[in-house]
Amino acid sequence: MDEYIDVANEQGELTGKKELKSVIHKKGLYHHTAHIWLYTKKGEILLSQRSAKKVICPLLWDVSVAGHIDAGESIVNGALREMQEEIGLTLSENDLMKIGVFSCFQNYDNGIKDYEFHNTFIAELKIPISELKPQLEEVENIKLVSFDEFELLLKHSGANGHFVPSNRIYYETVLKSIKGKM
Repeated sequence: MDEYIDVANEQGELTGKKELKSVIHKKGLYHHTAHIWLYTKKGEILLSQRSAKKVICPLLWDVSVAGHIDAGESIVNGALREMQEEIGLTLSENDLMKIGVFSCFQNYDNGIKDYEFHNTFIAELKIPISELKPQLEEVENIKLVSFDEFELLLKHSGANGHFVPSNRIYYETVLKSIKGKM
């Protein structure tokens, strides 16, 4: 879907302009996304496999839920909307703990220039994953991995279809934040 997104400057401040997502990715305009990492009290993290239909990193296993913030939408509302859309999970603002904003500026071989500020949250997953409803256009599959398995997958991310290898520090920061919440 080609929705309107607020344009930011290279410090992440909104410029007051909006543009279609396709234009943002073609021109390499800065913009905001929401990342929500879900964890269980058992010490597991929910990973989502990106749909095969995605133009960026298809079939890559990564963040539980992620998506662009629509023009005029707050970061928190965007995060809550994306969770509902992508996996059918309804949470409230109080369930989210923001752990930071991480810049991720990537150029892809298909010509996409994706210059994002990941507004990153963690939240406890309190229901079985069998009750989640992945949106097939966005999510191919979901799974829970232990903290140890997460670290092992990250260590070998260049060869195993898990995580963007260049974002290792980001993933380590997320894991540290989740462990700190336990």
